[in-house]
Amino acid sequence: MNQSEADSLWDVARVLARDAADVSRAAGRPAPNLPPLLFFTDPVRTPRPWETAARLPVGAGVVFRSFGAADARETGLRLREATHRRNGLLLVGLDAELAETLGADGVHLPERALGQGPGLAAARPDWRITGAVHSAEALIRAKGLDAAVLSPVFAAGGASAARPALGVGAFAALVRQAAVPVYALGGITGENAGELVRSGACGLAGVGAVRAAFGPVDA
Repeated sequence: MNQSEADSLWDVARVLARDAADVSRAAGRPAPNLPPLLFFTDPVRTPRPWETAARLPVGAGVVFRSFGAADARETGLRLREATHRRNGLLLVGLDAELAETLGADGVHLPERALGQGPGLAAARPDWRITGAVHSAEALIRAKGLDAAVLSPVFAAGGASAARPALGVGAFAALVRQAAVPVYALGGITGENAGELVRSGACGLAGVGAVRAAFGPVDA
């Protein structure tokens, strides 16, 4: 665990969540009941993700993306145990059936599946539902969601490596157009996270950076 990096990410995430809640209350809306920080798992980039989940701050969340891995149920159960211990949210990427099996708190939809949002919200009003977006057009389609996850804010790796970074200015402009709370994802580190304060984001999300900050020292 990199304590300095972890503290920076968590401090900024909490500021964003607090500011988003203040904006909602000022507008007469309920404050978003969402974690300040989301850890996105990846079978390649975040091996043994339960070890990172067990070290996340109390109240942070995990988005488990199994991508059809054979050990998805086993890994998911480890993550469910870890998030329970940290009073954290567990969302499962796309697979509602796996989410049911794990007793997860909801699902995270890839951009191509945003249309499932309203149906899932109606069928499972107790679930939290988030969705990935990469453009203004996708934000418009992000209906029936509790939050959208907009990326990449900064130059990123993984699936977002081929996408141009939005930059903080463009990110903030898109957030202002959104009808749902928006997380910032993509290339966020302890060094640049502070640039997102006052961007309108409701929190931070990350893959490798969260693992590097909160994972085991030998990760």
